[in-house]
Formats: sequence, structure tokens, C-alpha cells
Amino acid sequence: MTGRLRVPWPDPAPFAARDGRPIRILAISDEPDPALDSPATREGLGRIDLIIGAGDLEPEYLSFIGDAFHAPMRYIRGNHDVGPAWAHTERELLPDPMTDGSVVEEAGLRLIGFSGSPRYNQRGMQLSSFGMWIRVFAAWPRANRRRPILVVTHAPPRDVNDDHDHAHRGFPAFRWLAAHLDPPLWLHGHTALVRRGIDDRSATHGGTLFFNCTGATLIELHPPEARTDG
Repeated sequence: MTGRLRVPWPDPAPFAARDGRPIRILAISDEPDPALDSPATREGLGRIDLIIGAGDLEPEYLSFIGDAFHAPMRYIRGNHDVGPAWAHTERELLPDPMTDGSVVEEAGLRLIGFSGSPRYNQRGMQLSSFGMWIRVFAAWPRANRRRPILVVTHAPPRDVNDDHDHAHRGFPAFRWLAAHLDPPLWLHGHTALVRRGIDDRSATHGGTLFFNCTGATLIELHPPEARTDG
């Protein structure tokens, strides 16, 4: 089932040309949402301004989602996003994934992303803790601006929405980044919801809402003066 989330966005700039309309994001990660196979379900979701992928989804599925909603897509790769399916010729209908630590703009929002997970074996797109620290520190000068930024990662920060098993711990560097950027919203995947329950997918730490977007979630960002209850 496609989830829904409403989040106030503290920067009024993206809404200036939208007459106050929310920015509607379809966030997807890890598990294809079978509900999106239905044209009626897709029509019921309405207009989508941006698709965000947080990893561990096949290029074929990402292409299907992009074609179905006719919306721009920004995505990062998960630890399982390797192999023949990810050869350039197999994903030629997709845009390139976000480059780790580069800031991009889409739908009036500033976005920054980091692919992969902490290293727990020798397979897949995995990084050492030190390796991610290097990427985060390199990104800091580009990301540290006055305007809010939306962060997209595959793995969560250490001890925020992660699990204690070795394969699903988060990155310590992400805790540092969250504390210094104070992003309003951080989207990730990687941590299976079966371990915690479908309703236990978010955590608030500091001023940031961390949201596990495994499956599919329609996220509406509202201007700062808008109410988000009810």
C-alpha cells in the first residue's frame, strides 16, 4: 500500500510560483509497491512533481515509475544495485544516479544524496565508515548553505532508524552531517520494515525527520505557514 506523509518545508522559495500548492514527491526504496501496478491507483495519487529513489530497486522498475508518472527522477543506489542490470546500456532510459555529495536542484528543492551501505561483507556497493567520512567532509562546503536541503541516502545514520545487526547499521558520518546541516527531511531505505513494523518507519532527531521510504510513499511538502494536521 502506498503510504502518505505531510511535512512542513521551512523555505518559502520553492512555493513562490506554485500559488501555495504543495510539492508532491513519490519516494520509493527497496521493495516495489504492487499497488502502483494499478492505473487506477496511480491516477488516484494525482500529479507528482518529483520521484526520489533511495536505493535497492532495479533499473527496470525505476524506468516504469518514471514513465508512469511523467515526473523528473532523482535517485541514489543501494548496496544491492550492482551487476549486469546496472550496466549503462541496461539503464539508458534512466537519468544517471545522483553523484555522492553533489547538490542538485529539482522542483525548487536543494537535494544531496549518498549511495551504498556500511561494509559488512565484500559484495555490493558498500563503503567503510572512513570512506563515508571522506565523502561527507568533501560535500560539506557545497551543502552548507542557508537554504534548507533534503538529504537522500540508502543507509540511515548510525543509531537513527537503523538496526543493531551488522548488515543494517547506519553511518556515523551521517549523524554528523545531520547535526551540521539540520535538514528538515532525510529519506533513506535499507532497514527492513518487517523488523520494526510498517508504522514504525520514522524518527525525529534534532530538527530532522528521518523517514524510511521502503516501498512507496507520497510525500507532500507544504509551505511553512501551512497546517499539516488533518
